[in-house]
Parts: sequence; C-alpha cells; structure tokens
Amino acid sequence: MRFLVALLGCFSLSCWAVDPFEDFHEYGQLTDAEIHEIHQGEIFYGDAEFGFIVTRGNTDSTSFKLRANVYQDFTHWRNQFKFDSLYRRDVDSETGEETISAQRFFISGQSNYKVGNENASLFLYGDYEDDEFSGLDYKATVATGYGNRLYRGVKNTVDFDIGPGLYVSKADIEEVEGEEEVEQSDGDVTGYLLRLALQWERKVSKRTRFNQFISAEQSLSGLNSRLKSETSLISQIMGQLSLKFAYLYRYNSKPETQKRTYDSELSATFVYSFN
Repeated sequence: MRFLVALLGCFSLSCWAVDPFEDFHEYGQLTDAEIHEIHQGEIFYGDAEFGFIVTRGNTDSTSFKLRANVYQDFTHWRNQFKFDSLYRRDVDSETGEETISAQRFFISGQSNYKVGNENASLFLYGDYEDDEFSGLDYKATVATGYGNRLYRGVKNTVDFDIGPGLYVSKADIEEVEGEEEVEQSDGDVTGYLLRLALQWERKVSKRTRFNQFISAEQSLSGLNSRLKSETSLISQIMGQLSLKFAYLYRYNSKPETQKRTYDSELSATFVYSFN
C-alpha cells in the first residue's frame, strides 16, 4: 500500500508542475469519456490489441500477444470485458529442442450500475488468470463496491473503484525424483481482500492519450496481496488503427516457491478500435 500512497503523492505534485507533454507532437485518440458518449446504447464496442515477433538465425523464437477490451454502455449499466494473452516459444538452434517460456491468459468482467451523478456507480468485478509459469494452477478474484471520478480537469481525469472481495487460488506443485515426475495439487486457498483500482487518463494532444492504470488487492486474510500497474501511451496512426507503447508491472507479496515477487513487460503493439 506504501507504493500506492507514493504514486498518489507524485500525481498530486505533477498536477501543479510543468506539463512534460506540452511540446509532444500531435497524435492521439478520443478520451474514454468521449468514446462512451459516442457509443451510448450500442450492444458492444471496444478495441483489440495485437503484437507478433518472429526471430530466426542464431535465435529462433516466436512471441505473440493479444488483448481485447469490449464495452457495453446503456442507460443504467456499463459493462467492460477484458482478455489478455501472452505466448512465447524458443527453439535451440543447435539441438532443435523447443521450449515454451511464456504462456498466460487473463479474462475479467465488470458491471457498473450508474447511481447519483454522472460518474458514480456500484460495481461487480470478477477475473480469472491461468499462468503456466506462476506456480499456480489458477487464481481468481471477485469484488464489489463503489466507483466514482476522483478528479477532472481540462486534460486529466482520474477514476477509482474500491470495495471488498474474495480471492481464490490453487497451487500446482511438481516434485521431480530421479526420472519420475510426481504432480501434487494443494486444494483451493480462499481469503478476503480489499480491492482498489485507479485509472488516470491524460489527453496529451489531438491524437495522443496517456493512460495509467493501477489495481491493488490487499489481502485481509494474511494471504497473497497483488498489485498490477500499466503505463501506456497510445497514438493514432490513421483511422481506427493506433500504436501503443506500454510498461506492465505486476507484484505478488507471497509468490510460489522459487518465484520472484514481481515481473514486468515492455511492449509496442497495434490497437484496432471497432464498433
């Protein structure tokens, strides 16, 4: 939680500092609020993000990344569905041995019931993640609570969601004895948590926007606490096609045995908006 406090403090100071993007070239997209207003009442709209890298020669590898955001915006309800996947395969050029070094997919859904003013809502959130190299068979979260707009300026908006929830995970432990591999499964681990999500969006220029998303799940049961942060800059290339540069940071306070407490990902991908 100290990380969140420090980040919020930095944000408060940056609101009064010299604009670091003031001289940035004109690129960009509409803000999230403008997008939702345009598509009000539509069954679905959103964007798909994709990246693909193939290397051959001394290094033989294939990396693939696919993400999608799908929205529904009605008079009283707004729904959001996310899908995120990452796959990487490496081949030894000398032996021809194939190794999968990354294989992860994540899905989430959130429904917001609009109450009171324009931006206030009650939400229900759920996610599920299967990461082949996390040491867990799966992990899932369900949370509910209240959301609203924390700050609104000429170029900046900051939205938040906060509420209690439930965390479930299942460990998959492999023990290797000689040439025999024995798989064991610990049962489900369940605990209570407090979820906080922050979305800072800055309209840099006519064609560019900056996004900072943070979700923190503080365990109330002495289990694993998680933090996920994505910092991104999205620039419109032409029409509905944009280029996105992003830095993703994930932190687990109590990772599985021989796993690090954090991992990060730096990416450059194409984003296609659809309706």
